[in-house]
Parts: sequence; C-alpha cells; structure tokens
Amino acid sequence: MSPQAVLECFCLLCFSFTRTAKGDLQPLSFQPRTLYQYHYTLDVQLDHMAPPSPGGVWLRAQASVHVHRLWRDQSGEELLQVQIRDLRAQHKPDEERSQDGPGGPPAEIELSQEAKAELQKPVFISWNSGKVKAFYGNEAESSLISNLKRGILSLLQLQPHAGTTVEEDASGSCQVTYAVSNHSITKTKDLLSCTKPNSGFTSVNKVFGVEWQPSSRSQYVVKDNLLQSALAEESHVLAPALRSSSSIKISSRQQLQLLSPPMPGPAEVSGQSLEDVLAGTEGRHQPLGMASLPFRRVCTNCPSLRAHLKAFDRWGIKTDPSKVATAWQFQRFIRMLRSAKKRDVLELLRRAPEETRPFVVEAAVAAQSTASLAALSEFLDFSKEEPKSLLEKFLYAAAFSPRPSGELLHLVLDKLDGKQLAPEIWETGIVAVGSLVGKLCQQKLCGLQEVERGVETILRGLRSAEEDPEVVIYLLALGNAMLPGTIPTLLEHAEEGPAAVTTTAISALRRFPAQNISNEVKRAMRRIFHEKRKSYEKTCRLAAAEILLDNHPSPMDVINILLATQEMETEMAKLLLLKVQNSLRAHHHPARKIMKDIMGVPQINNYNFFSKAGTSSSFSGPLTVTQDLLSTFGLDLLFLEGGFLRKSISEFSLLSRGRRLRAAQVTIEAQGMESMMGENISDGEEEPELMAGMSVTFFDVQLRPIVFFQGYTDLMAKVLLSSGEPTSVVKGNLLLMDHHQVIPLQSGLQVTIKLQGGLGLDISADMDVGIWEQELKTSINTRGSLSMDFQAELDSPFLQATLRSQTEVETSIHFDTTLRFSSSPVLMCLQLREEQVPYREIFTVSKSAGSQSSTTRKGRRGTMPGREFALHQTNSKVCNLLLTLEKE
Repeated sequence: MSPQAVLECFCLLCFSFTRTAKGDLQPLSFQPRTLYQYHYTLDVQLDHMAPPSPGGVWLRAQASVHVHRLWRDQSGEELLQVQIRDLRAQHKPDEERSQDGPGGPPAEIELSQEAKAELQKPVFISWNSGKVKAFYGNEAESSLISNLKRGILSLLQLQPHAGTTVEEDASGSCQVTYAVSNHSITKTKDLLSCTKPNSGFTSVNKVFGVEWQPSSRSQYVVKDNLLQSALAEESHVLAPALRSSSSIKISSRQQLQLLSPPMPGPAEVSGQSLEDVLAGTEGRHQPLGMASLPFRRVCTNCPSLRAHLKAFDRWGIKTDPSKVATAWQFQRFIRMLRSAKKRDVLELLRRAPEETRPFVVEAAVAAQSTASLAALSEFLDFSKEEPKSLLEKFLYAAAFSPRPSGELLHLVLDKLDGKQLAPEIWETGIVAVGSLVGKLCQQKLCGLQEVERGVETILRGLRSAEEDPEVVIYLLALGNAMLPGTIPTLLEHAEEGPAAVTTTAISALRRFPAQNISNEVKRAMRRIFHEKRKSYEKTCRLAAAEILLDNHPSPMDVINILLATQEMETEMAKLLLLKVQNSLRAHHHPARKIMKDIMGVPQINNYNFFSKAGTSSSFSGPLTVTQDLLSTFGLDLLFLEGGFLRKSISEFSLLSRGRRLRAAQVTIEAQGMESMMGENISDGEEEPELMAGMSVTFFDVQLRPIVFFQGYTDLMAKVLLSSGEPTSVVKGNLLLMDHHQVIPLQSGLQVTIKLQGGLGLDISADMDVGIWEQELKTSINTRGSLSMDFQAELDSPFLQATLRSQTEVETSIHFDTTLRFSSSPVLMCLQLREEQVPYREIFTVSKSAGSQSSTTRKGRRGTMPGREFALHQTNSKVCNLLLTLEKE
C-alpha cells in the first residue's frame, strides 16, 4: 500500500471516529471539574391578529445558567446540576400609556425575595448523551418557578443522530424528528401529538371548537462533543372555528449560548449510584416529571354565587333569550355556578321567581359541576306536579350540552326511571337520553356504565313499545345517539314498520356518516325504493333514494333511480329529479362526478326525461360565505297530485373546514288530505289519518315532534277556536361553545385558552289552514342572540396577562310559506328574510407585573342591513302574484 493510501485510510478512520453513519455526531458529554456557563434569553409575545388591536403582551427574561457534572457511571449516564443565576425580567407597558413611541422602552419587573431564592435553588437531571432520563427537584416549589426550570432543562433534551422518536419535555410527551448536518442538529416537534395530563375539554361538535395551528423548531450547535448553543422557537395561532378574525398569536423564543471559556468547577462526588449522590446534596430532591405542572389562576375579582345571593333582591335576571344582554348574563351565571357549593345553588333555585327559574335551571345544567348537578337532583322532582315547562327546560338543556358528562346522563336517567310522566316529558326525556349517549360516545366514553344503561333504556323501550308513536320516539333517540351498533335495529324497522315508523328509521339512518352506510344498508334502501318486498309510502321511498344518492352511489344506483322516475307519480318524480339536478350543481356532493358522467347519456339527459310537470320543488344554495364558514339553505316541497302540500323540509346547514352541522331543520308534514280534498289514494298505500305536525332538528339534536292537529274533529276545533298565537318550538338559553385548553410552552410558561359561547333562542311556528279560502300559511320565526368570549391567559412567575376578544350579535329570521289551492296550478310563495343585525366586538389586553397592573380596550360596532333572499326566479314571480291578489 502506498503512503498516500495509508494517509487516506487514517483520515477516514479519524473521521468515522468523530462522526457516525449518515452524518450523526459523536455522543455528547460534560467534562468533570468544569463549570459551564450559559447565557439564557426568553422572549414571549401575545398579540391580537385582527384590527382594531389594543396592543399585545411582550415579556423578556435573561439569566445565567450554570451546569456542572456531579457524577458519571460506566454506561455514560451523568448526573448534572443546573442552576439559574441573576434572572432579570422585563415587559413593555401599554401602547396608549407610553410616551416613548409604540410600546415604549422595556420596564423592569421587580421580583420578590422569595421568588429570587426559589429561582436560584439548583435542580438535577440524569443525562445521557443529550437525553434527559430523569429530573430531580423540590416538589414543594412554586409550580410556576418549577415550570420555568423545566423550560431551561428542555433545551438540554436532544440527540446527536437523525430519526423520529418520542420525548418528554415541558410541552409533554411529544413526537420529535431530528436532522443532523455538520455541527448542527435540527429538532422539529409535532405539538399536536403531545400528550399531557389535565389538558382541558372542548365541545363535541368541532364547528364550535377552537382552531389551533402550532409549530416548534429547535436548532442546536455541537462542537467537540459539547453543546455550544440552542435556539428554540415555537408559535401558536388560535381562533374560534367560526371566527378566525378573533385569532390570537403566541410566540415563544428561547436561546442558550455557551460563554467561553469554561471555568474550573467542583469535583465529582463519589457514590455507588445516582441515588447515593443525590442523598448527599443539600435539600430534598424527589424525582419529578419533565412535563409542566398545570397552574390554575385564582380569579380575585370574579363574582361569587354567595355574594350574588346576598344581593339577590336587587338583581334582576333578564329572561328574553333573543337579547344579547341575556346571553352575557347566562355566561356569568355559568361561571358563578361552576365554583359554587351545592347549598348555594340549591338556595338560588328555590329563591328564584317562577318566571326566571327556567333560566337558572339551564345555567345549572350548562355549568355541569358536581355541586350544580347535585342541587338539580334534589330540587327537581319528576314524581310531583312540577311545571312541565321547567322539566322540559332541564331535559332540553341536557340534550344540548356541548360536552355532557356521565354524571349528567346518570341524573337524567334517574329522573326518568320508574315514574309516571306526562307524555311530552317522557318523549323529551327519551330523545335527550339519545343525544347524551351519542355525545358521550363521541368523547370516547362509550364504555361508561351510564352510557350502557342509556342504550339499554332505549332498546328495551323500543322492544316493548306497542303503539307507533312510542316506537317513533325511541327511533328518534337512536338517531340522536348515532351508534353504529344500532343500525341493524333501524334497518329492521325501516323495512318492516308502518309508514311513520319507516320514515323515522330512514331519517335516523340518514344522520350516520358515509363510512357507516354499508352495503347492507344500501341493499335495504334499494328494496324500499324499488318496493321489492312490499309497497311503501312515497316519503319513505324518497328518503331511501336520498341515502343511496348521498353516500357514494354506484352508477347503477343512479341510473336505476332515474329510470324509476318514469314510473312514479308526477309530484314524486318531479321532486326526485330536481334533487338530482341540485346535486350536480353542488361541488361538494359525493355523487356529483358519477351523475355528471351519466348525464352524458342522451337517453337520460334529455328534455323529455327531466321536463316533468308538477308543483313539487327542491332548492338549495348558499346564504352566507366567509373565510371560515359557508351557511346554506335547502328546501324540499312535496305536493299531492291534487296540489295540497304533503311535506316540506327546510334546512339551514353550516360547513366549516370540512365539517358539516345541521343548524336547524324544520319538517312540516300533512297526512290524510287526499280524502278531505276528494283525491284517490295511491295504489299500495294505506289511507292515513288526517293530521299535520312538525318535527325539528336543532344543532344535530332531534326534538320531540309537535302535532298541530290529529283528526278532522281536532282540525275543526283548532280552526274555530284558534287563538292565533304561534306554537313555541324552542325558547331558552344554551351553552353552544365550551372550550378550555392548557398549552404548556417549551419555555415552561403556560397559556390557557378559554372559549365560551352563549346562545339565546326563541323559535316559534304557526300553521294557518284556510278551509274556505283554500289557503295554507306556515310561518317560522327565529329570534336569537349570540355572545362569544375568547381568552388567552399567560402565566409566569413574574407576569400574568390576558388577551380577550368578545363578540355579540342579535338576529331575527323569518320564513313564511303561502299556498293557494284555489288556483290551478297551485300557487306557492316562499319568503325568507333577515332583519338588520347589530353586532359589537371588544378587544382587551390586561397585564399584571409585580405591583403594577393595567387594562387596555378597543372595539368596534355596527349594523348589517336586513335582507330578503330571492331563493329562485320562479318563486319571486309567484310571490309577486300572490301579494297582488292579497292586496286586491
């Protein structure tokens, strides 16, 4: 071998000694008898991202960090002592109070002597080539200071080779990915993967939750097996899912820089084990977790229920849910009740006047604390003649809970168990149980004993039910629960039940996501639509066709449905063909591509095929489009062959970031009109009893049906004795958004995100049948108010700050339908209008550092003009004609 070759081999050997495969670095270590001094800098900033911003929060801390090795074993594990020295903290005063330009010069934060002493107490880590194996400190230490030390130790958590692993640091146990290049190590942390105890709660429906966009990246420089510097940057952008303009940005930056040269340090301590060495150090040091400890801020200015009760007679409770002042008051009561004792909640329930007691019950259910539920359990007695409205309030408040607990379901089941209840209370209770079961399962709490009891209550009742109305209520409860295991039960009732039962069972199946609509379900829907085993009522067949079309249909399903319309009654065929055309226009519809391909076949896509006569109609389209939300309105009207309305379905939906929510669906149905109008019943259909009623789904919760009249005698009585007062569908307050999230920053500081949204609603409906005028009018009026409170709280040993965004809106929407049967064809006018919408937003920044505190606010208000929705051109022409006839 030549001398040159020997030299090259030697160089390669040296290189491989200092570097491992694929650019990995040699194991890291600290040398004995050496004191390493690092300069540590922490910068944290919180800002409102939308104007008008009242400013933000800026905090900086600087310190000297001393590290030296106490002990090392033969495997390379080292015991390091880490100590903070000379910490200084600064913040910027408010923009409006500063006289030195935006933000002004940084102001020093005076630390207490106790805080300084705690900060300088050393902590110890078991460390092996960059990996923190264990952390030892004083568990009696202030959690905020202990977390700050965890933040510094997190910078010592690294590895000298590339790869993906799970690490624990101040953020929790998180997945991290390392990349190594020359002397540089890059660590990317997936903050969405972090697991940590007691991280909070959120609404079951993510449309009412918080969008969170976090990022974390750290850069390390290593030379001669020693950590030279570390730079960690992370950011979090958070906003209510429905309102990104209220977003808050949190930025955190940590830097650790080695000061050269290292100084002589203490000698290593002799000992057989790490525990022996720790026992010889000053103080008591217990093994602690690296994840930050949760900190709960104590609110010193928050009103307490006890104080409220003392001044109860001077307080007036606002009860009009359509006013935003009531929505804000509702949120305040919830906060008071969550920290109240049972005896105080019970006293409030007993002392509240009768007209305000439903409001207090709704707030107690929304608070969902152990004390408030215990007070409700004692106060509400379903076996006595309690006012029905109060018991209904309790049950509906439970059904609409944004994140119900097992304790709430247990309370509802106990109140319903074994009692003789009024029919409307029993019906409301069963549908509420279904809603609670479904939401608990969505929270992955299906295994709770209360959930199993709730499911068994519904199924046992369904098996023993003898009357169709009873069966319908239990099927509605299964629809609210949406448990995949109950699909066979729903299919059985869909195929074998009478018309009302079949319709309800198919409607329950329609609520399931596409992944639950199996081939078995589709085969059953084909049998119903094509009437393979028996005849079905037209509304049942239409509902079965919609399940097939809305859940990734096969080309043959679409073709067979279209061909079947040629054999159907005119009105039913007209509605179904219009729904197919609507799906072609809807870009998000799962069958759009298949239908578009089929429309290329001339035998199907021609004027003769789609130009069905008839009055029935189907319409869907957008109402409001923002960067966060698409709200849509859909309307289906099915008429009898003689022109009388058989069924109308109006639906308002919200689509946000791939999620869909049925905000409201109102179905008005009339049966038995054929005989009254002298029409013939379709072949294969039973002659139904004369009746009209309404069912409502609100925020994905199906309410109990409402009957306008049942039978000819009841119809005549209500026509002649009608007071003209509309029927109340929903009236009350509910907690729509309930989010609490603790974000431990890698720096050890803590940010708590809170979102509460209160909704007040007053929905009424009226149906006016003019026998002599041959006219039908329906009216649905919705008045509502929304209050939304979004906060980010920063907690550190030297500064506390809160950024807050408050939004309030009042709205009123009217949907009227007029049908005149004296004309041929039947004239139908739909009117959807919204009154002007007043709104207000307030942005607040509050800070407290040492003995100083400040609050800055900015806001804006305005009014969005009222509007009437045109819906479609034909409707506008008919409305003009009917309004002209009314004036004449």
